[in-house]
Amino acid sequence: MSHDSAPDLLVLHAVRILGYADAPAIAARYALDEALTQELLGDAEAYGWVTRTEFAGLGGWSLTDRGRPENERRLAAELDQVGGASEVGEVYQQFLPLNTRLQRACTHWQLRPTDTDPLAANDHDDPAWDAAVHAELAAIDLALGPLARRLGDVLTRLRGYDARFANARQRAVAGDGGWVDRTDVDSCHRVWFELHEDLIATLGLSRTTA
Repeated sequence: MSHDSAPDLLVLHAVRILGYADAPAIAARYALDEALTQELLGDAEAYGWVTRTEFAGLGGWSLTDRGRPENERRLAAELDQVGGASEVGEVYQQFLPLNTRLQRACTHWQLRPTDTDPLAANDHDDPAWDAAVHAELAAIDLALGPLARRLGDVLTRLRGYDARFANARQRAVAGDGGWVDRTDVDSCHRVWFELHEDLIATLGLSRTTA
């Protein structure tokens, strides 16, 4: 049976996964009550694990240097409690080659090299080039499903990445290419980045060594 994480763990983890977000977005990440989320953010701030800053009229929460190891300590304890390290670790090993393919697909969406410029921006005037990217994203989408289901069987908070990725890909196929790689919508790239960060955090790895 999948394990449901405690709200205080989810709030702290949502801050990490989202990087910088306001309380409503943090609450929405794991469908938490907004008032409870505000209260738990206040508790985490009192412990020095999160901090709220404002920039250009926008405010948001982020992890502090003390918050990151606290987040990882809690995730490690949770994973040990449910005995899920082996399963999540195996999924991560199967995720890595897909990660390489996803990064390459996003690069091909942004760049279309020419004879004179290997870094030429993709102007999306070559239907065959873009179709190849969509085909690769469809293959990654298909491969992600079984991995996401295995993760969701261990921890409930790991559910949903496959559905979000599929939704973004379908929007891109429908004609809004921003759903491939934009960072201000729940695009294929954004969903994938969050999944990668979630796996790294859950397994206690770092991006430089993972």
